[in-house]
Amino acid sequence: RGLVPDGGATYLLPRKVGWTRALELSLLGQRLRAARALEWGLVNKVVPKAALSEEGMALAAELATGPTRTLARIRHLYWNSFKHSYEEQLAMEEKEQNLAFASEDSKEGVEAFLEKRKPNFRGK
Repeated sequence: RGLVPDGGATYLLPRKVGWTRALELSLLGQRLRAARALEWGLVNKVVPKAALSEEGMALAAELATGPTRTLARIRHLYWNSFKHSYEEQLAMEEKEQNLAFASEDSKEGVEAFLEKRKPNFRGK
């Protein structure tokens, strides 16, 4: 306490949990328990501390072996969605989808699906 929220917290937090909850968290400076963070949608999953490293590494491995350029496009779309109108966001999706569709990873994903096998993405 004694400092203001930073790192974009005053922008991101109210958009995620609502203005009232964000203000309460910031003014009172209380710890937010994992169960509450899950309930509010701040985290996707809560795991026991003993399993944290293993779970985190498994998630990292899953993402690292995915279509990494497409995953970056997805993140870009979501991070920029609040500054666009609905129509602008649809246009951005169309642009990004066309770029993703032209990728080697897209072709690999379709081939793997048709051949009923796990895809071998290469980030291309």
